[in-house]
Amino acid sequence: MGNQVLATALPEVKLIEPEVFGDESGFCYESFSADEFVDDVARGFDFVQDRHLRAVHGVLRGLHYQVQRPQGRLLQVVVGEIFDVAVDVRLNSPNFGKWCGAYLSAGNHRQVWVPPGFAHGFVVLSDVAECLWKATEYWFPELERCIVWNDPDIGIEWPIDFQPIVGAKDAAGRRLYEAENMP
Repeated sequence: MGNQVLATALPEVKLIEPEVFGDESGFCYESFSADEFVDDVARGFDFVQDRHLRAVHGVLRGLHYQVQRPQGRLLQVVVGEIFDVAVDVRLNSPNFGKWCGAYLSAGNHRQVWVPPGFAHGFVVLSDVAECLWKATEYWFPELERCIVWNDPDIGIEWPIDFQPIVGAKDAAGRRLYEAENMP
């Protein structure tokens, strides 16, 4: 495959850097191959849904996760740049409440694997960003939970010097120790 799997501060969260073939006319890379991806990154998971999101500069989404039917996500940016974050919300994990982040952009072609049991969020750093992701479980709005993006108990170091645009659902997020977490 030529993709390099990079470690993050959370062992289960993986950063994938593809081998990109390109010249002055453009580029090509393999963004997903089931046999190699599953062996290298997410053994035992199948993807059931693809999603596409577009957002403008300053939009901050998250930190989202689903209870009872948790989702794993393989996310990439095809337009613009985001700072992407994963937070371990598994109560029995030694890394409960810890986070990791990575810059994902159309220019670096990186992807991030956020497994089930982790909350996910991002902030758009470019004028606009478009993200594509694969999910291991369908989206069930009634099962979705949100931890507030600026919870001091988590202490995410968002690389922003502006007031982010936060939707009502995200602004109403709970703090980590008040939220319904994963077992």
